[in-house]
Amino acid sequence: MRKAIGLGLIGGLAVFTFAHAQERAVAVPAPKVDQYPENGKQVAVLAGGCFWGVGGVFEHVKGVSEVTAGYAGGAANTATYEQVGGEGTGHAEAVRIVYNPAQISYGKLLQIYFSVAHNPTELNRQGPDSGTSYRSAIFVQNATQKDIATKYIAQLQAAHAFPKPIVTKLERGSFYTAEAYHQHFLARNPTYPYIVINDAPKVAALKVMYPGLYHP
Repeated sequence: MRKAIGLGLIGGLAVFTFAHAQERAVAVPAPKVDQYPENGKQVAVLAGGCFWGVGGVFEHVKGVSEVTAGYAGGAANTATYEQVGGEGTGHAEAVRIVYNPAQISYGKLLQIYFSVAHNPTELNRQGPDSGTSYRSAIFVQNATQKDIATKYIAQLQAAHAFPKPIVTKLERGSFYTAEAYHQHFLARNPTYPYIVINDAPKVAALKVMYPGLYHP
């Protein structure tokens, strides 16, 4: 569930105070095993907490042409925000990323995912949000993605890139598009308190850590 634990005033604006502060971005090495350039667009599906922030990050990545918020891991008839929030559907909030592998590789998307978009050491939660729908999961679309993701997680674990073990799981499952009001939420609501506190810092970190891949 997404929870606010208090309401205060800062600069005359009402803002929510959340149970957990935004995690800092972590510099991680690029994957040693990656995808060679291919013709045509490719799809990646990633889950890492609230889809507002994960989607907002990848909307600013060069080579990404489309980002859709949705649900993955459960059935079609339970893919609604209200049902998923009840934590009994098996779904995770996820984003479907359409990208050009000649401009950005799958491995580079994963590097951004692990270092900027979320904290891969948090089990069934991200920041203020808790539950299995906020789990860290990579929904692999083919054998190549599975191989890259598996080897990259092992590489990061061996390098002790994070102070705690990575809990990200590789999963399979269909993706279902979320309600219209969730699409491009960060871009459309930049002053929304949840966005300001939890998600805008991720986009700022992307710009600093990956300036060559960032676009406004």
